[in-house]
Amino acid sequence: MQRSACCSAPSAPPASPAREEHWAGDARQDPFSAAIVDGEIWGRGSGDLKAGICTGLSALATLDRAGCALDGDIVFVFIADEESGEPGTGVSAGIKMVVPKIQRGEIPNADFAIYVEPTRLAVFPAQIGFFIAEIAVTGRSAYFGMPEKGVDALKAGHAILSALWRHSAELESRGEHELIGRGFLLVTGMEAGGYIAVPERCSLSLIRKLRPGEDLGQARDELEAVIRGAVADPEVTVEIAFPAGRDHAVGGMPFETDPTAAPVALLQQAVRAAMPGRGEIEGAPFWSEGSFTANQLGIPTVYCAPGDISNCHTFQERVPVAEYLAGVEAFALFMARYCGTARSRPAPR
Repeated sequence: MQRSACCSAPSAPPASPAREEHWAGDARQDPFSAAIVDGEIWGRGSGDLKAGICTGLSALATLDRAGCALDGDIVFVFIADEESGEPGTGVSAGIKMVVPKIQRGEIPNADFAIYVEPTRLAVFPAQIGFFIAEIAVTGRSAYFGMPEKGVDALKAGHAILSALWRHSAELESRGEHELIGRGFLLVTGMEAGGYIAVPERCSLSLIRKLRPGEDLGQARDELEAVIRGAVADPEVTVEIAFPAGRDHAVGGMPFETDPTAAPVALLQQAVRAAMPGRGEIEGAPFWSEGSFTANQLGIPTVYCAPGDISNCHTFQERVPVAEYLAGVEAFALFMARYCGTARSRPAPR
């Protein structure tokens, strides 16, 4: 049986002028220089996600230079719009176009997918789900000396905030996923008032983390019930928006691949052979688009690549050269073992 593996790679985020100011006079000032400092490759997007892209391509090129012909196929998919942060971006437009093409056979399907988000060469077979909620509370303003004529949106917002914290505690009590941990919500912002008057408006924002197996629609319904149940005054209006729909109308889906599946174990073995101490099974503490291939296409999917997500999107973004080279070796070994090799052809001169 011919096997096919897929490497999915989102685009790297754009450069920031602040980075050049931060590293003024240093070799790392140019965000695209790939300066090597203390054995590490520095630059914007070096970890997220240039190292992962180059690892996959270099692994296949290494096999080609060695004259190693694969019995299976390697499919690379390069997609845009995984990153958010700029107006009108971060809706997964790229992968949303790719999935139907794979379903129609316009792009080859695969038996296993590696999405090359930075993992320090750990293997992530599971990820969180998420949604973002923006809550707008409206009351009625009134002069501070006659508060009885107003409807205090901030007071209603305080009640909602307290209810949200109780809801988060209840979510945490529902149990823990072995790789992902507990579900919860985090209130990320609250704003109200500003005038010497009864506050007419109050806004809150939050992000909800979901474990694999949780349903986004049910989680949304629970949240809305908690918010509306916290407001006793019928003159207070509440609007709730979910601005970050990805592979679900309100957010991004979790997913989980069997960590004991044969391709996962084979990838672990390849990583450990290239860099002892790496290749451990962990859960992704972030959301990315592996859920599209896992949930919509039914392809067992993992994240694996050089780089550390904790320094990505920062002035400290970098990838150890040794880790990158080990990644190339590991991916080449995995491709050869997973797809199998035909009779070797002469290496090109």
